[in-house]
Amino acid sequence: MSAIEWVDGLMDTLGAPGAGVAIALENLFPPLPSEAILPLAGFAASAGRMSLLAVLLWTTAGSVVGALALYGVGALLGRDRTVAIAARLPLVKVSDIERTEAWFRRHGTKAVFLGRMIPIFRSLVSVPAGVERMPLPVFLGLTTLGSALWNTAFVFAGYALGENWPEVTRLVSAYSTVVLVAAAVTVVAFFGLRLSRRPGADTAP
Repeated sequence: MSAIEWVDGLMDTLGAPGAGVAIALENLFPPLPSEAILPLAGFAASAGRMSLLAVLLWTTAGSVVGALALYGVGALLGRDRTVAIAARLPLVKVSDIERTEAWFRRHGTKAVFLGRMIPIFRSLVSVPAGVERMPLPVFLGLTTLGSALWNTAFVFAGYALGENWPEVTRLVSAYSTVVLVAAAVTVVAFFGLRLSRRPGADTAP
């Protein structure tokens, strides 16, 4: 059984709450893509299997629950453990972590809000928010608003397209690929720069 078939069966059993459960799990297991779950839920609403409003409310609630779980992971890890783990990684310096922390303190609210609309990052951004102990009301407000916008766009697309809802997934797959490639290039550039600065990197053999 594919992930989409499982989600479809879950919605058959639980209705709109099933879509919410699937979205909550998607935050924890990104391979279960919201870009497929949400249009499918919209299609189910257009077919009369559940209320459109209920789908929007439950999927947004699911997004918030999933984000809260990851926020909790970050809060439990805390700064010291996170720094200790990251400092053991090759080519990562504590100064890099400190700069990242400073950036998140300045731009964390924008990162949490806009991050809800970026594949993969939409899940991961909750962890540093927990590590930095972003005030919970602020985190909840930004996560709810960003998730509501993202979910509404995809649910309505699936509702409008009906049986052609997979078209939404295909379009967003291209967007996701661009995001992942950009992230990979950034990581490679970071480690390439770090290697070039290592002592002896410019020494001729």
